[in-house]
Amino acid sequence: MTDYGLDLAVIGNCRTAALLDPAARIVWWCFPRFDGDPVFCRLLAGAEENGFADVVLEDLAESSSEYIRNTAIVTTTMRDRHGGAIKVTDFAPRFYHLGRTHRPPQLIRMIEPVAGLPRVSIRIRPMHDHGGLSMQRAMGSNHIRYTGGEVALRVTTDAPLSYIDREAAFVLTRSLHLVFGSDTPFEGSLDSTCREFCDRTSTYWREWVRRLAISYDWQDATIRAAITLKLSNFEETGAVIAAHTTSIPEAPGSGRTWDYRYCWLRDAYFVVHALNRLGATRTMENFISYILTVVSQNENLQPVYSIVPTDTMEERFEPKLAGYRGDGPVRVGNAAAGQEQHDTYGSVILAAAPMFFDRRLPRIGDADLFRRLEPLGEKAAILAMTPDSGIWEFRGRKRIHTHSAAMCWAGCHRLEAIASHLGLVDRAQYWGATATKLGDELLTRAWNEKRKAFTAAVDCDDLDASVLLLPELGLIEPNDPRFISTVEVIEKELRREQHVMRYVGSDDFGRPETAFLICRFWLIDALWMIGRRDEARDMFFDALKLRNRYGLLSEAVDPRTRALWGNFPQPCSMAELILTAIKLSRSWEDRYWRSSS
Repeated sequence: MTDYGLDLAVIGNCRTAALLDPAARIVWWCFPRFDGDPVFCRLLAGAEENGFADVVLEDLAESSSEYIRNTAIVTTTMRDRHGGAIKVTDFAPRFYHLGRTHRPPQLIRMIEPVAGLPRVSIRIRPMHDHGGLSMQRAMGSNHIRYTGGEVALRVTTDAPLSYIDREAAFVLTRSLHLVFGSDTPFEGSLDSTCREFCDRTSTYWREWVRRLAISYDWQDATIRAAITLKLSNFEETGAVIAAHTTSIPEAPGSGRTWDYRYCWLRDAYFVVHALNRLGATRTMENFISYILTVVSQNENLQPVYSIVPTDTMEERFEPKLAGYRGDGPVRVGNAAAGQEQHDTYGSVILAAAPMFFDRRLPRIGDADLFRRLEPLGEKAAILAMTPDSGIWEFRGRKRIHTHSAAMCWAGCHRLEAIASHLGLVDRAQYWGATATKLGDELLTRAWNEKRKAFTAAVDCDDLDASVLLLPELGLIEPNDPRFISTVEVIEKELRREQHVMRYVGSDDFGRPETAFLICRFWLIDALWMIGRRDEARDMFFDALKLRNRYGLLSEAVDPRTRALWGNFPQPCSMAELILTAIKLSRSWEDRYWRSSS
């Protein structure tokens, strides 16, 4: 089979999500929720041909695959050498029903003959125990039940069960339907229900997109990124995951394989911030509910939590899976939950701040919510200038990281603004004084006169792309000579043609080899703010070329080959794409009415 790498699409419904390749092979599906056992795990199975579901067209000549515009529905058209053709449609149902959102842990696949008499075979090979064992199957009258361990998966279908059981080829003369989901009977007509669900899911996504407040330029890229961000929201609890996969290496052979199927509070802030800028505020509202649940347990925040925040995240290896392209180890859980990452406190406050100012929201933030946030501000003020593991989660060292301290400052600064807005004069004065003191100390200690730059941490010479966020946070003006000098130094040392490294020094796993996409967008924003706008636009145009055929990005890119690496799809990369597009775009008025070039 063709190795498509990360040229994959994501389908989902904010409860479950799957990845499929351009040949309509489902290569990754954690069931029944984002962090579940991957029943389809081919993406991490190495050379083993198990853990997938696909449709094989005999004598395949060509295929094409794409999203239906402005939806999370994928269609794949395959043509054989004899003029036969089929269309495969894949989606996870999501629509409003009886005043609620219908989003079952379910995937639907529809296979239609388009031309000629195509011969197809349908293969379903689920696994359990993280790729360790094939599932046992039992056929009913219109379904196949797959079981293994605690997992029970039912595939309800009007396709010939004996052909599926034998993976035998047959002539496709009518439309077939497969519903993958929980082990419960499927109610209603399969044909009409699948088509109805597809139509209603399409309507849901198109209506959701219609309400986005997008900029004039790069609309399609922005819309696809926004849908991808929405799919990272586990709506039931409000968690926002960092990616749908585990253990896609940051670089080949690096050992940098991490499980991202959890909610990093920092990453979630980037996501809700981007969606808020587009007017999609419900994800933020759900995330604040999630945060309140977390804070009610303990005000000492972890940087990352499970999508059900009380669940354990103990990190372990899963040797039964060989890894992406055979490159392991495969990890489940994440030890970062036990780290100190002080930017977390600021991230939560920044994520919550629009609740107090955005008049579109049905429930505006009040003094009670403010009081819930104040203890987080106190933590931020105390911890800001103390060592932590930082935004890049170093496992072998701690420093007083500039980005962590800046986020703590931003949290205190936003509390001042919120208190002023609520008319709490004393609290506004308190948080204003706290922020001023912290900001002055940070700017003094993080500036390195020898390097002519703000460095990764206080009293050190290392550079770090995260300091490019300082003006975005409001800590410094973009025209400050110190920031302009910082941008120039970062370009000299961290830029690799159009790509930007996080840092270049050795860490726990040696020197980093790939460039994080989020860092490129930070540099583009910085160039734009300091007036180098043509350069910024050129870098952004090039960044858009890194997206795969579906318009998606991963975490990192190899500067030499331009291949995508790291967990996928990466909401932080997609969020920064949105924010940068907003910053660089021409206005609707200038472009549409005045016809500016």
